Amino acid sequence: MVKFEVQTLSIMGNSNVGVYIFATDSYVLVPKGIDPEKKNIIAEVFKLDPIEVTIAGTRLIGVLVGGNDKGLLVPTNIEDDELRLLKKSLGDSVIVETLPSRNNAIGNLIAANSKAALVYPELEKSALKIIRDTLDVEVFERPIAGVSTVGSVVAVTGRGGLVHPDATEEEVKFLSDTFGVPFLTGTVNFGVAFVRTGLAANSWGAIVGEETSGPEIARIQMALGGGE
Repeated sequence: MVKFEVQTLSIMGNSNVGVYIFATDSYVLVPKGIDPEKKNIIAEVFKLDPIEVTIAGTRLIGVLVGGNDKGLLVPTNIEDDELRLLKKSLGDSVIVETLPSRNNAIGNLIAANSKAALVYPELEKSALKIIRDTLDVEVFERPIAGVSTVGSVVAVTGRGGLVHPDATEEEVKFLSDTFGVPFLTGTVNFGVAFVRTGLAANSWGAIVGEETSGPEIARIQMALGGGE
């Protein structure tokens, strides 16, 4: 497989790049109006042409969507023209579905790859079925490292996963077994434990916040690159 690349970046002058970018193995979403040079870097790392979008009138793409290479879940307050653009850009190969939930920050509620989804334990039952059907995966509900908003503390690709440093050995094993890839604990942006805020990743690479240290980058590369 292609060597896993990790690139540091800031988006809108912010190292919390995971707040703005959402990546899978079949599509990458970035904020509308992103700097062209940064868009090119993102394309090189993820091996995909990024799609520029807004969600609910904002640039906080990574916070407001969740999904995998088969499906994309968006909040109910997405605007009609935004939803049309997403469906047109992604085509028939990716299902786009709104997720009825009191919490619109879907990116914080769901961690998923092509095998499984781990979700916020208090998510509405009607939402669980939509996640299962849209992403075509088995859905699991539990907190990790004492955090119920699991999408903020778990980053997973088709090759590996990174999780909050306080995750127990049992939790790391559960994640590895559930998602079918090896997991490591780690941080981003010089000690931030909520790893998804500072990174976006697919099976080919990761974009991390520019405050991320050398040792953190090495750990991220080992974790999300599947131990390479």
